[in-house]
Amino acid sequence: MDAVTAAVLVFGALAGGFVAGLAGFGTALIALGVWLNVLPPPAAGTLVIICSVVSQSSALPSLWRTIDFKLAWPFLAGGLTGVPVGTLLIAHVDSGAFKLGVGVLLVAFPLVQFFNRRPLASNVGGRLADGAVGLAGGVLGGLAGLSGPPPILWASVRGWGKDERRGVFQTFNWTVLTASLCLHVASGLVTGEVLRLSLLAFPATLVGAWLGAKVYWKLSDRQFGNVVLGLLFLSGVTLVCTSLHPALASAGS
Repeated sequence: MDAVTAAVLVFGALAGGFVAGLAGFGTALIALGVWLNVLPPPAAGTLVIICSVVSQSSALPSLWRTIDFKLAWPFLAGGLTGVPVGTLLIAHVDSGAFKLGVGVLLVAFPLVQFFNRRPLASNVGGRLADGAVGLAGGVLGGLAGLSGPPPILWASVRGWGKDERRGVFQTFNWTVLTASLCLHVASGLVTGEVLRLSLLAFPATLVGAWLGAKVYWKLSDRQFGNVVLGLLFLSGVTLVCTSLHPALASAGS
């Protein structure tokens, strides 16, 4: 591994860990856009899942009191159902098209939500709708460690407060990503090379998660909501740019 690859790996781990510690999600949203510049999609996706579990686990003890399991259980049930589906799709999904589709969604929704602060569907669909959103998150989690976007977007639609959001994000992401990691191990996707990359990424992930958790307690509900929307938007821009890069390179050649 050259110095540039190592630096990119550590930077992505630090940034992803910080965002996960701050918002209860985001390792994949931030780190994946960084790591795909130096790693192939299968290795980057599996590494994201490993580091996501590490960051989520490190933050759980200090955030346990924010978790409302009555609110979270439909998401957990749907998410665990979707994880195997996402894992099976890994070999069949075009990474460029996948990144572009997710990126466009993550750019558009925060812009709409930022200018419309009222809940769009505070009670529509009830727990069945929550479970369906969890299912979508489980599929994306098994596919690329991107379990966060569906419940995060849905929390904005519901109009939940800071602690409600964080409790659902933390519980859902930890459960889905741990299940995803188990399936990746069973499927042989956690290779020796991925483990070597993980050893380099672990320390930066833990430091980032610790720093992010410190900042979280200083935020108001509105500030937390703005942080979440901003992170989603920046993550979407990153995914769109990286997905279009091959096309732009071909057009310029």
